[in-house]
Amino acid sequence: MTSLADLRRDYARAALSESDVLPDPIAQFRLWLDQAIAAQLPEPTAMSLATVSSDGHPSARMVLLKAADARGFVFFTDHRSRKGRELEATPRAALCFFWPELERQVRIAGPVEHIARADSAAYFRSRPIGSQLGAWASHQSSPLASREELEQRLIEVGARFGDEDVPLPEHWGGYRVIPQEIEFWQGRPSRLHDRLMFRRRDGGWELVRLSP
Repeated sequence: MTSLADLRRDYARAALSESDVLPDPIAQFRLWLDQAIAAQLPEPTAMSLATVSSDGHPSARMVLLKAADARGFVFFTDHRSRKGRELEATPRAALCFFWPELERQVRIAGPVEHIARADSAAYFRSRPIGSQLGAWASHQSSPLASREELEQRLIEVGARFGDEDVPLPEHWGGYRVIPQEIEFWQGRPSRLHDRLMFRRRDGGWELVRLSP
């Protein structure tokens, strides 16, 4: 059996200096995301979303980024899911993007808010019909007796709406993480990685270098 302690990779693809990054961290993020997309990486918009329950228990899962602008980072989910319940109890979250082929990572943290209902509806209408029906059929994070139960629910939902437009469920919509910190990480040799952190300060951004 391979020893996990012996698995390692030295990073030497690029460096990241203060003069390299754009003064606006959102623009810098979009630059890195565009480069990840151009490199045809698998699921470049996938991000780890960490939340915490009202009694302090953390949880994390992978979700897909659907918008990023000056207001924040948007994803969609069932409000009744574990992440939805935890965000209602403690509306703060952390995100992490990892693009190993580029030896890059971006970490984001801040408060969370619901996006406008009309914006959730517009995105919901853009989804494939199967995904729209799935949002009605699945009560995310709740126990299921079997896979067959879920598939039966999907059949029932399909029959319910027929050829009609599928409406946005009340229990489904978007959240926005409003960044207070954005860290750009570039792998470097000997684990002496470059870490540049933008922090909100007086309506602007402060840039600091962190020890690796």
